[in-house]
Amino acid sequence: MSIRQRIMRGACVLACVLSASQLAVAGQRTPSSPKYGVTVIASKPAALVNAKTYTWMVGQPSYDKAVDQQIVAAVDRELAARGFKKLTSGKGDVEVSYGSLNRTDTDLKAKPAANGARPEIAVGTLVVELRNPANSQDPYFRVRMDTPIDKSDPSKLEATVNEAVAEMFTKYPTATKR
Repeated sequence: MSIRQRIMRGACVLACVLSASQLAVAGQRTPSSPKYGVTVIASKPAALVNAKTYTWMVGQPSYDKAVDQQIVAAVDRELAARGFKKLTSGKGDVEVSYGSLNRTDTDLKAKPAANGARPEIAVGTLVVELRNPANSQDPYFRVRMDTPIDKSDPSKLEATVNEAVAEMFTKYPTATKR
């Protein structure tokens, strides 16, 4: 490979890296205008009208076993309030799963501290999904919650989980029909 080809190749790689970094920065959202709260991703009310039973499927559970149990209990409670019965074996009318993750948002618009650091916000993301048991790729109801969490006080975490799941299920399509 000639020197000219090497320079051109290097320039192309550099241009690609710079373009990708600019796209990443342009697509970033700052916590000064966060999109925290509930987002309904999929909703098929007609498919849920006759659903009465459910089974749990493995999703992306919380790494913290106590939080995992809190999320499952909160979802069970919300589904029971909507007339669902949990099955421990066999197939239900819907399959339920959840996924969770933690992230840290940085407030890029806030004034930096003396050391240059900007304020950080711990955020929990929870996605709950009710799917067609015949086709796991077909979500009947999929809802996502992004909410700031207080990691400094673990005793508040269960209340945060319960509030988040309850708020998510206010978006359930047939909540008033049951």
